[in-house]
Formats: sequence, C-alpha cells, structure tokens
Amino acid sequence: MSTHPADVALLVLRLAVGGVMLAHGWNHVFGGGKIAGTARWFESLGMRPGWLHAWTASLTELGAGFLLVVGLLTPLAGAGVVGVMLVAWVTNHRKNGFFIFRPGEGWEYVMTLTAAGLLFCGAGGGRLALDRALDLDGFGWPTALGCAALGIGGAVALLVTFWRPVRQE
Repeated sequence: MSTHPADVALLVLRLAVGGVMLAHGWNHVFGGGKIAGTARWFESLGMRPGWLHAWTASLTELGAGFLLVVGLLTPLAGAGVVGVMLVAWVTNHRKNGFFIFRPGEGWEYVMTLTAAGLLFCGAGGGRLALDRALDLDGFGWPTALGCAALGIGGAVALLVTFWRPVRQE
C-alpha cells in the first residue's frame, strides 16, 4: 500500500482534532471543577439540566476524540465533533465576535473544529486509519451526508429542546 500525502494530512488532522477533543472531554470530567463545575457552567449558558449536558458533551468529546485518534468510524466521530462544536458556537461563542482572543472567546476556534468535523464526515480517516484496516472505509455520499446531518441535526435538536438562555433586558 502506498501512502498518499492526503492520507498523511488526514492522519495529522485526526490526531490534532482528536487530541483536542480528548483534552476537552478529560478536562470537563477530571479537571478544575470536575463534572460538577462543568454542569454549573452549562447551566450558566442556559443548558438545562446542566449535569445532563456536562456528561453528554464530555462523553461525546472523549468518544469522538478517541475514534479520531485511532481512525475508527471516522465519519461518526466527525458528527460528534460537529454536534458539540455547533452547540458551543451557539451557546457560548457567537456573541463574542470572531477572534478567540477577544473577551469571552470568539467563534473562530469552534468554527474551525466544526469544519474539521464536517471534513471527517465526508473524507473519513484515510488509508492510515483503522477504518481502512477493517475495511470500513467505503463510506460514500450517503454516509457523509448522514453524518453531517447527524451532527448538525443533533445540535439543533439539543438546542431547541434544552437551551433556555437568560434573556438580557
């Protein structure tokens, strides 16, 4: 099997995004305020009940991160990244402008991770992934569109059902 530069690029991006997702999930569960602090933060964003969304986001980050690192079920992992990042974009980052270094953190970071998640929905993990080794990489358009819709639709459904932001007078 010859390795194409695009496969190396997908591996590098999978490791980077997967590592970021793992770190975020780990930090939400075990860092700083642990899951209880994460739950309080989610509540402050209007995500109710906070404990449910703390666990949902954290486990999705850990699961998607792991799957990306090993390149297993990569389009599904991409859907997880898309879902988590879209919710973060809407609930926390959109009102703060584009740049991440602005007060409150802008949305450039979550936009970039959302785009990477969409890429994984369509491109999969490449030849240097478990998907390829296990012959699970024949995804095609139905899988790509389905995973993109799963990530986007999951975020929209979660927001419509559970997001109750505090209205500023």
